[in-house]
Amino acid sequence: MPRRKLIKERVPTPERSPEERIRNFEEVNLGYDFELAKREAERCLQCPENYAPCIRGCPVSINIPAFIAKIKEGDIKEALKVIWACNSLPAITGRVCPQEDQCEGVCVMGKVGDPINIGKLERFIADYARQHGMDDELLMEIVPKIEKKDQKVAIIGAGPAGLTCAAELAKMGYKVTIFEALHKPGGVLTYGIPEFRLPKQIIEKEIENVKKLGVKIETNTLVGKTITFDELREGYDAVFIGTGAGTPRFVKWEGVNLNGIYSANEFLTRINLMKAYKFPKYDTPIKVGKRVAVIGGGNTAMDAARSALRLGAEVWILYRRTREEMTARIEEIHHAEEEGVKFMFLVSPKRFIGDEHGNLKAIELKKMELGEPDETGRRRPIPTGETLIMEFDTATIAIGQTPNKTFFRTVPDLKVDSRGRIIVDENLMTSIPGVFAGGDAIRGEATVILAMGDGRKAAKAIHEYLSREA
Repeated sequence: MPRRKLIKERVPTPERSPEERIRNFEEVNLGYDFELAKREAERCLQCPENYAPCIRGCPVSINIPAFIAKIKEGDIKEALKVIWACNSLPAITGRVCPQEDQCEGVCVMGKVGDPINIGKLERFIADYARQHGMDDELLMEIVPKIEKKDQKVAIIGAGPAGLTCAAELAKMGYKVTIFEALHKPGGVLTYGIPEFRLPKQIIEKEIENVKKLGVKIETNTLVGKTITFDELREGYDAVFIGTGAGTPRFVKWEGVNLNGIYSANEFLTRINLMKAYKFPKYDTPIKVGKRVAVIGGGNTAMDAARSALRLGAEVWILYRRTREEMTARIEEIHHAEEEGVKFMFLVSPKRFIGDEHGNLKAIELKKMELGEPDETGRRRPIPTGETLIMEFDTATIAIGQTPNKTFFRTVPDLKVDSRGRIIVDENLMTSIPGVFAGGDAIRGEATVILAMGDGRKAAKAIHEYLSREA
């Protein structure tokens, strides 16, 4: 049998042109069709399950070679079944997961050419299955086989950690209710990630699939205010806290309270959750000036910059390190550059300058240089002593977020660290027996897939805990 020829270059996915996409919030990447997906799947070397580095590189341990093999066979429903064994939100993770740092980063094909485009193949399976009703068919097969239990679990927060924990527990037969403070579930998926990266209809369908497993979602319910934590503890056998990291981090720069300065959290929430970009159809205006500065170098900064660009502004990313140290996905940086976002590196705000009416008119920036690596492994930025002033009428600060303390303050027995993160043991149990936590609430701001990994791990730990208690 002749050896199969290795195809080193990955099959590209179609995208909207920069000229088209900067005028709207429609999804940029159009994804694979069946033929393109099959061609990309053919490149996979099919590493055995007990060896495949991609499986170990995945925070939720999806059997990646298995679902790619099913694409090659043309059996998309079975491919979805493989993914659903570990991941209930594949249409989401296929779009926003940093695969280049995880499964694709350790792909064996990457040693001789381009790694397999695992993320886009995962997205293809979820999208194709949804478009052809295969996800509903699979749910109709799965749900009747679930052996129901009497024990109840409460989930606080309908973000990626909470949704994943809920789905896993529902598949085990537990009665699960999610309590969400906002009027729509999804957490950061809904309020933080723009439509051009993650369409809201995709989020809604994935959440609908979770609900079909038997999960109930109570929105507009702020635990600690609408309902007390003690009431949850009395009514449920276990609790999972997935409240995320929704408090923006600020530095006490001079002038930071001027009009025209947003946290990225507020800026993106207004646009994504409250549809400010569709004003006046949606009654949530947002003021975006002619020249916008976005301070930061992560995915949130890219999202804010590309959103401001679509609202008609000239946009600058101001980052205190260099391009190589940016934490944003390479794909997002590339898209921002294509669309016309301007980048200035090795600068950091010294002060914000206002006009006589208290509105932002300029930013004084410190010039930086890179020194020795810090605790993150990246070289530490050090001021050179030089400054420059640039005119801006709007600024968005995207330098990170921390867990929200509103809920924690109502639960004095819940131990948190100096940065407000919930302290958990190796099984993700908190200082309160039967109460577990995961995602950004224990990590600080991190990725969607890491939060989902925590949700899955916590579900297993809750199952073991309740099995002992029964």
